[in-house]
Amino acid sequence: MLFISTVSSDDNHSSCATATPTIATDFETGGPDVKNVLGPDDHLNEKHSQLSGGEIDVVNAVTVDALTYGDEDGRLPTEEERATLRLVAGGPDMAQSASDWPDFRSLRKIPWAAYIICLVEFAERASYYGCSGVFTNFIQRPLPAGGNGAGAPPAGTQETAGALGLGLIAATGIVKTFQFLAYALPILGGILADTKWGRFKTICIGTAIGAVAHIIMTISAIPSVIGAGHAIAPFIISVLVLALATGLIKPCIAPIIGDQSPVKVQSIMTLKTGEKVIVDPGTTIQSMLMIYYWAVNVGAFMQVATSYAEKRIGFWLAYLVPGIVYIIMPIALVIVYKRLIKLPPQGSVVLDTINVIRTIISRAGVSGLVKGGENWDTARPSNIAAAGGLPNKPAGWVKWDDDFVDEIKRTIKACRLFLFIPIFAMADGGLDTITNNQGASMTTNGAPNDLLGNFNSLTIIVAVPILNFGVYPWLRKMGINFSPIKRIVLGFVIATLGMVVGAILQWQVYETSPCGFFATECTVGTGVSPIAIWTQIPLYSLPALAEILINVTSYEIAYTRAPQRMKGLVFAIVLSMNALSSALTLIVSPSFVDPKLIWPFVGIGAANLLSAVCIWIFFRKMDDDEASAGLIGKDRVIEGIVGPDHEKK
Repeated sequence: MLFISTVSSDDNHSSCATATPTIATDFETGGPDVKNVLGPDDHLNEKHSQLSGGEIDVVNAVTVDALTYGDEDGRLPTEEERATLRLVAGGPDMAQSASDWPDFRSLRKIPWAAYIICLVEFAERASYYGCSGVFTNFIQRPLPAGGNGAGAPPAGTQETAGALGLGLIAATGIVKTFQFLAYALPILGGILADTKWGRFKTICIGTAIGAVAHIIMTISAIPSVIGAGHAIAPFIISVLVLALATGLIKPCIAPIIGDQSPVKVQSIMTLKTGEKVIVDPGTTIQSMLMIYYWAVNVGAFMQVATSYAEKRIGFWLAYLVPGIVYIIMPIALVIVYKRLIKLPPQGSVVLDTINVIRTIISRAGVSGLVKGGENWDTARPSNIAAAGGLPNKPAGWVKWDDDFVDEIKRTIKACRLFLFIPIFAMADGGLDTITNNQGASMTTNGAPNDLLGNFNSLTIIVAVPILNFGVYPWLRKMGINFSPIKRIVLGFVIATLGMVVGAILQWQVYETSPCGFFATECTVGTGVSPIAIWTQIPLYSLPALAEILINVTSYEIAYTRAPQRMKGLVFAIVLSMNALSSALTLIVSPSFVDPKLIWPFVGIGAANLLSAVCIWIFFRKMDDDEASAGLIGKDRVIEGIVGPDHEKK
C-alpha cells in the first residue's frame, strides 16, 4: 500500500530538487517508492483516499529534500559519508542542530508517547515478575511450622516461605507451564493485533484481563483460604488468566514503541559541536528498545518487594503489591491515547501466509519451499496469472500480491536466528527452580532464598544506560562495528560462564551441606550449607549481561526486518522461543533431584558454548548484509509511517 505527499522544495535547501514534485511513499516501508512500484500516475487517488478515510493515525514525513543529495542537513548521505561518518540515534540532541530546518529537526525527536508506553511496560513487568518470582516457594514448600499462617516463616530462622507444599517437581511443572503459556500465547496476541484489533486495542484488552487475574491470585493467598486447603484452584485459574493477559500485551508493546520512531531513512545531521553525523533508523530503534528493555527490568525489580513480603508478612501481600502497581497501566494508556501513532490491523495475514506456502508446495514441491530463491516466485499472483491460474481454485482465491511473497521471505530470514534463543533462555532463568532451591540450601541469614534473582534485573538496570549512552556510542565513534551477530555471540559466551558458576556453586553446596549430595530436604543441624547465599550473584548477573546482548538485539532484528503488517507476529515468534525453552525444561524437570543438580548447569553451559560457535559460523554473513544495507538509505528504512503532528490525515 502506498500514499502520496506533495511537498515543495526550496532552492536554498536542496541543490538537486528544483520543482515541486509529487512523491509516492511506500506505506509498508515509510520510505520513498524508489522502485516505482506504484508510479505517480498509477491509482494514486484510490490509494490516497483509502488512507485518508481509514483509521490510520499517521501522516507522511518524507520530504523531497530528505530524498536528494546536497549540502544541507536532512539529505541522504553519500557513499563516502556512509563509510566515514558515525551513526547516531534520533532523539533530544536533534534539537541542537539544523536551526534553519525547524520541521526536519522536530521530525528527528523521539515523541514522549514512546516513553509513556515504556511506563506501561514497566507496570506490566512489575506485575509479571513480582508475582511469578514467588511462585516457586508458594507451590513447592509447605506452610512453615510456627509461622503466621500466611506463608511467612518464624522470624530469626533459616526457614523459607511456603504455602501449598507440592514439592520441587510440581513447582517446576506449574511455573514452567505458566512461562510456556506467557511466551506462547503472544503468537495469538500478535496475530490478533496484526489482523483484527490493532496493537493499542490489544494492549487495552490484555490489561483488563490481567486486572482480573490479580484479584483472583490475591484471594488464593488469603490465610484462611490456604489454611482450608482451597488455595490451589483459584491460584491455578489466576496463573492461566495472567498468562493470557501477558500473551495479549507482550507482543504489542515493543512494536508500538518502534512505531513512534520518527527516523525512517538515513539522513545527514550536524550536531551542536559541529560534528557531521548520520541519523540512522536502525540505531534509533536500537536505542529505543534499550530504553524499553531498561523499563522491563525496572519492573522486574519488583520481585525484591514481593520476596520480602512473602518472607516477612505472607503471600497475600506479595500478590497484592504488584496488583497495585498494575493500576499504572490503564492510567498511562488513557494519558497517551491521543498522542500515539496507531497503525491499523492489516487483514488476514496468517491465512494468506498459509495459502502462499500451499501454493509454493503445489507448484514447486516441498523441496522448492525449502530451497527458496526463484521457487518462491511461483506463488506470485503475476506468475499465477501468466500460467492461467491455479487448478481447482476459484477466482479470487489468491488475495495477496507479489510484494506479500517477498514479505514472507523477509520474515523467514528474520526468524532463522531466533531458533537458538531457547538454549540461551534455559541459561537465563530456565533453571530458576533449581537456583531457588540452591539458595534455600545455603545460609541466608534472613534473606529470602528467591531474593538473589533480582540481581538479574539490577544488573540490567545499571548496564543498559552504560551501554546505550556510553559504550555503544563510544564504539561507533571509534569506528568499531559491534554488529548484531557479534553482540549475540558474545552474549552466548557470557551465558556459558554463568552456567559454569552455577555448576561450581552446586558442587560446593553438596560438599559442605550437612546432608552431602542430598541437600534439598536436609534437616541435619542447621539444614543448610555454610556458603552464603550472596555467592549466587554472578549466577544471575552474567546471564543478565547476556540478555542485553541477545534479547535486545533479537528484538531489534525482529522489528527492523519484519514487514509492517507482520511485526507483531514476528516479535511474538521471538518471545515464543522462551516458551520452547520452558517446554524443554519441563521435559527434563523430573531429573531435577538430588544428587543430580550439577548436571543441568553443565549441559546447558555446553549447549550455549556450542550455540555461540554455530551462530558465528552460519550467521556472521548477516552482519555483511547489514553493512551492505547501509550503503543505500532506502535499505535502512524502518517500516511504519511517522506522524510528527499526531493528527489524522
